[in-house]
Amino acid sequence: MSEHQTIAPESTALRVALWRAIHVQFDPLPHVLEDEIGLKLAAPDEGWRERSDMNPQWTSRFRASILARARFIEDLVLEKAGQGLGQYVILGAGLDTFAQRHLEMVSNLKIFEVDTPGPQTWKRQRLVELGYGIPDRLKFVPVDFEAGASWLDQVKSAGFNAGQSVVVSSTGVSMYLTKEAIMATLRQMARLAPGSTFAMTYILPIELVGDEERIGYEMAIKGAKASGTPFISFFTPAEIVAMAKEAGFKEVKTVSGADLTQRYFAGRTDNLRPGSEELLVATT
Repeated sequence: MSEHQTIAPESTALRVALWRAIHVQFDPLPHVLEDEIGLKLAAPDEGWRERSDMNPQWTSRFRASILARARFIEDLVLEKAGQGLGQYVILGAGLDTFAQRHLEMVSNLKIFEVDTPGPQTWKRQRLVELGYGIPDRLKFVPVDFEAGASWLDQVKSAGFNAGQSVVVSSTGVSMYLTKEAIMATLRQMARLAPGSTFAMTYILPIELVGDEERIGYEMAIKGAKASGTPFISFFTPAEIVAMAKEAGFKEVKTVSGADLTQRYFAGRTDNLRPGSEELLVATT
């Protein structure tokens, strides 16, 4: 029995899982990512597809960004796993289902899902209830960030080897953190074992967002503020690259929305393409 109280994930984590399912159920082939396991975990009320935040047309840019970042990072991890990578850390894992969907391909990869205790206990129970179980290579690492707990100390206690390279992902988080907190995270990541990769999403300042996307972008910012979780940090590509280099990474690059569009959405006729969320990919 877990020592932590069971608490359902935040609405943002549930929404991400449902958007990934809508892609499979609504968008035409080819699908960027095939994931309906998150929908099974979330088990939303009947009629969830009629919710305003699930509208396939209105949410297309946001949905595409969610798909693009997940697919990019999964491709990165699978490529590294093929080269011998043995560790993958997912910060703020939410309802991520990488471990369930790639059971055979990453049989030698130890996966550490880092999240707050209550929602993580909820997810463990749902996986067991649905028959997926918890494989030995999947490690749930509860971390109470509000209490100042260190995720790195906790993953080490769960079997993480600090002397071996790792891929660490952090998606949909940086906009809620101060630039000082992000810089502290970058410095911590830059001290990981040589050959490690940190992949983090960030969002552009509104003046760099295209006209056709700006209205939806402004609505997202207002919605986040109204819900009590305002967007705090925005970065230009040059700014985030400079911060990563200052933190001590050896190799740094950004992956733009245009890059992701070309890689995963080229040739589509449904106008599905990612918005202004981009990726920092930094290697020690």
